Amino acid sequence: MRYLALFIIVIPAIDIGFLLLSGKTIGFLPTVAFIILTGVVGAYLAKREGLQTIKKAQEQLAYGQLPGESVLDGICILIGGTLLLTPGFITDLFGFLLLFPPSRKPFKWLIINALRKRIQKGNIKIIK
Repeated sequence: MRYLALFIIVIPAIDIGFLLLSGKTIGFLPTVAFIILTGVVGAYLAKREGLQTIKKAQEQLAYGQLPGESVLDGICILIGGTLLLTPGFITDLFGFLLLFPPSRKPFKWLIINALRKRIQKGNIKIIK
């Protein structure tokens, strides 16, 4: 949780700095256009990847498999799409990384490790 507070303060501050620098370098209108473009492209990619992930999860369930990998993909896609809709270059970079399957793997590894640590500490209980 302490890292979350750090991200809530530091990442927006860095994004604002880059937006100001971009506005000064390339101009106000191109910066706004870029923000809008990344939001639209991000929404499209999130929808496409999300639908593919839902289809994959349904196929896994149809074959009697647990869709664990698909659930992690869905979490990454949801976070990535949200980051792309927020204005800023740093959030856009992380949003695109979370939407593309090859670059999503390290993030899924981080999620799995975070969940594993919480389970080991007893913060999350698994009921069988």
